[in-house]
Amino acid sequence: MPETRQWDGRSYDRISGPMEALGRGVLERLRLRGDETVLDAGCGSGRITEALIERLPRGHVIALDASQSMVEAARERLPGADVRRGDLLELELERPVDAILSTATFHWIADHERLFARLHAALRPGGQLVAQCGGEGNIDELRAHANEVRNRDPYAEHFAGWEPPWNYAAPPQTRARLLAAGFTSAECWLQPAPQRPEHPREFLATIVLGPHVQRLPEELRERYMDDVLVELGEPVIVDYVRLNIDALA
Repeated sequence: MPETRQWDGRSYDRISGPMEALGRGVLERLRLRGDETVLDAGCGSGRITEALIERLPRGHVIALDASQSMVEAARERLPGADVRRGDLLELELERPVDAILSTATFHWIADHERLFARLHAALRPGGQLVAQCGGEGNIDELRAHANEVRNRDPYAEHFAGWEPPWNYAAPPQTRARLLAAGFTSAECWLQPAPQRPEHPREFLATIVLGPHVQRLPEELRERYMDDVLVELGEPVIVDYVRLNIDALA
């Protein structure tokens, strides 16, 4: 199964504290009795999955991610858990689930119409979708600095014809897509969530600017990050804007 980008699950697990903090806030919006079956759609290294499992002492969690490296990291963190590798655009489950949780995933998927249709098909009638991802305006300032560096020599030639992989959608279009996919109600809103990562270089190279770094040959990657960090200055602030989704099937 092809990945839209390559992930390092162990590195992500080590430095994704800011993503976990945001994800726990999303998890709090999920209304649970404790006996439901819930899909963690884009589980990453399993940090939020672990917290979700704690909320379902009589339930079941299916953790799904497209990255083999992330799946391996999640299985290390959660031995015995139901962790699977799969593409959300091809999502098929044995039976409908009661809820779907997703954090920091949907902005990596270009086709939101198909995504929401597959998620709706995976939910029982009345089931919850609670999600958060990058939304309109996400990391605009940081990307502008990174793009300034990428347009210089010797980096520019390696980005010829490159299409950024992000899909930072706006609330109105997201709500319309959810309703078109069959959800009976949908609330979508933006939330500024700037972060100051503890390990900015690894955080940027692994998470935020991974697509930039992976576009470059090995011998230019560290140099590129050096130049980006100079361009950003201190302290490094990641200007996250998150798109929140609460919907019912």
